[in-house]
Amino acid sequence: MNNQRRETLKAGGGLGVLGLLAAAGLIKPELAEAAWNKSAFDAKTLDTAMSAMGAGKPVESADVQITAPDIAENGAVVPVGVVSNLPNTEQISIMIEKNPNMLAATFDIPAGTLPDVQTRVKMGQTSDVYAVVKADGKYYMAKKEIKVTLGGCGG
Repeated sequence: MNNQRRETLKAGGGLGVLGLLAAAGLIKPELAEAAWNKSAFDAKTLDTAMSAMGAGKPVESADVQITAPDIAENGAVVPVGVVSNLPNTEQISIMIEKNPNMLAATFDIPAGTLPDVQTRVKMGQTSDVYAVVKADGKYYMAKKEIKVTLGGCGG
């Protein structure tokens, strides 16, 4: 765990101190970009996104569960949650098939943390939503169709 970051945020009231550290050249933008998998987030297809993540072909698993509405009244804010019951879950990713970019979110799950994430995503149209979980170095997935009645991605 990165206690230095936590202590910096506590001591300085958050973003003000980080801005000062960045202005002083103590924090470099490259550090933030090192964790960014640009090719995965730019992927247009499921296979391309999986390849960029190093996932190959994930196996469907009942231990990965997606919680989301069957019908989203507004595609601009669709609540999506993923729970993994797989031991040693390392990462959870959410992908939306018909969005301009497949990968909507990736969460790294530290050891000892409950693998349960919730977020809101934009969906331009009715689409399959994939939850991809990395556990013990292997990839698993679940899929759910969400019908969108009012577009969110430019609609």
